Amino acid sequence: MLEIHELSNVLSDQISAGEVIENPASVVKELVENSIDAGSSRVDIQIEAAGLDLIKVVDNGSGIPADQVQLAFKRFATSKLNQQSDLFDIHTLGFRGEALPSIASVADVTMKTSDGEQVGTEVHIHGGKKVTNKPAEVRRGTSVTVRELFFNTKNRLKYLKSNATELSKITEVVNRLALGHPEVAIQLQHNGKEILRTSGRGNMQQVIAGIYGNQAMKKMVKLNQQNDKYQISGFTSLPELTRASRKYISVIINGRFVNDYTLNHAIVDGYGSKLMVGRYPVSVISIEMDPTLIDVNVHPTKQEVRLLDSQDLGDFISKSIYAVLSEQNLIPDALDNKTLKRGLSEHNSVEVALNFDELDEKTDDTEPIVGAKTNNSQTLQTISKVEPRNNENQPIIIKNKTELDSPAVLEFKANYLKERVNSAFGEEVAKPERFPRLRFIGQVHGTYLIAESSKGMYIIDQHAAQERINYENFRTQVGEVSDSEQNLLVPIVLDYPTADALIIKSKLDLLAEAGLNLDSFGNNSFVVHQHPTWFEKGKEEETIREMIDWILKDNKLTTAAYREKAAIMMSCKQAIKANHYLDQKQAQALLDNLHHCENPFNCPHGRPVLIHFSPVDLQTMFKRIQDPHESDVWD
Repeated sequence: MLEIHELSNVLSDQISAGEVIENPASVVKELVENSIDAGSSRVDIQIEAAGLDLIKVVDNGSGIPADQVQLAFKRFATSKLNQQSDLFDIHTLGFRGEALPSIASVADVTMKTSDGEQVGTEVHIHGGKKVTNKPAEVRRGTSVTVRELFFNTKNRLKYLKSNATELSKITEVVNRLALGHPEVAIQLQHNGKEILRTSGRGNMQQVIAGIYGNQAMKKMVKLNQQNDKYQISGFTSLPELTRASRKYISVIINGRFVNDYTLNHAIVDGYGSKLMVGRYPVSVISIEMDPTLIDVNVHPTKQEVRLLDSQDLGDFISKSIYAVLSEQNLIPDALDNKTLKRGLSEHNSVEVALNFDELDEKTDDTEPIVGAKTNNSQTLQTISKVEPRNNENQPIIIKNKTELDSPAVLEFKANYLKERVNSAFGEEVAKPERFPRLRFIGQVHGTYLIAESSKGMYIIDQHAAQERINYENFRTQVGEVSDSEQNLLVPIVLDYPTADALIIKSKLDLLAEAGLNLDSFGNNSFVVHQHPTWFEKGKEEETIREMIDWILKDNKLTTAAYREKAAIMMSCKQAIKANHYLDQKQAQALLDNLHHCENPFNCPHGRPVLIHFSPVDLQTMFKRIQDPHESDVWD
């Protein structure tokens, strides 16, 4: 029998490091969180070789008294917990007391720290063993330098990715810490090159613009909702701005980034059918709540948490997003992405300049944020449209921000921007009509309708429009079909394997609530005698099998989700297809019905129903507004 013995402190710390320190990004996360918890207003991060050669984090926080420095490198030593009850009332980012000793056990670590009242301390630990501990002249705050990461656990190096991938992970960690703490000025450098810099003025908009860019910020809307349990703030993108993965969704609870499937799913649910399948929004959602309603002590990295009622919080998030999007005009501008760099679209010309100007004012005497051109010497040149003078369109050329107050620009704003709302940095103006009344002009390739309103020209995807109209109709019909059933002359018999048949039998009530009644017909067979009248003629069996496949694929489907899927399916099957020509009355009726939809902007699968060409867009394309070819300003 093998002898039981106690592990050495170094080996124990290395085992802990395997849980806490997965890669260089883990080191950065732990050190920056400690800096934020120390009350720092500024944190500087220097990285070399994606963190394998150097990770250095310097802050101006409270520092560590000389007599406590060595204690900071002992396991389960922390200043953030005192008693058992504190475990359920966490107000800090770190609390486990494992990070510093774990890092020091697998790297060469030097800490310099001072509380500003006593002589500072410098301690050097190599692979978990103390090398030096001496007084040092150090300003208030803490500096931690980590070199030779995983030098004594080389097997760990095999699991690291390329330097580019590891640097991406570090950047992602720092971005999320910056989003969670806009009041802290954070600077990140890699091999001497600046990657991120935030001003620390508490403005989340500036941080988002610095990370995702000004143009992304312009396509995001503000959230600010609260009830007796939660306060939600932040920004989420319009449906036209999406990404292919959920990694651009950031959920921050009490300043801590968390990875919670229920909450991420709730954010997507808030969009309903406004998102395309497989696309996800860019969202930064900050949630303030009672710390006793969340347990953060469930995972070594502290990214996974346990909520007392995640479904309740998720529902509140979904409703908040749904409410703010329901107030937006979600028609994509056809030239919005193509003309931004030239500054030629109606709503980007002056507005972009205004946004840069606002950033200038907010970042004077501080560092400009990455991604925003805030240098006061930066020339802003753009073209906008004013009212015709002598039957000619006179362009406006803005050479610097002082000319934004010129009479021509003020006239432009009065004529063309008075109905725009929620500019990128919160400028509030009069609320526009959410969806215009459209007049049919013509049809292209039997697929697209051309229409106009006082706001310009529109191109409508007739299939997507019909899908949206059908969906909002079927959404109320699915599940309310008990008095509207179509009897089958020949019953449909369905055979399934035993495992599938057992699942189907457990979900017969769910199927019935959606209007599909199955009767057992032997051990593994079912028979259907009637079906809802909204089934497409000739495709009854195909539709029934598809509805059954949903519960076989996901037997956790709720009644609401199941009805939603049925409504989407039927709206698509019964919509007019491409290459189907409409006469004047049919086309106008389609446009009129679209106007009365709750969400006329997207089909149930999230694709856009229509795009918009403003009068300025049209004049730009035909060179009635001339391009000064100063594209470098927007590069």
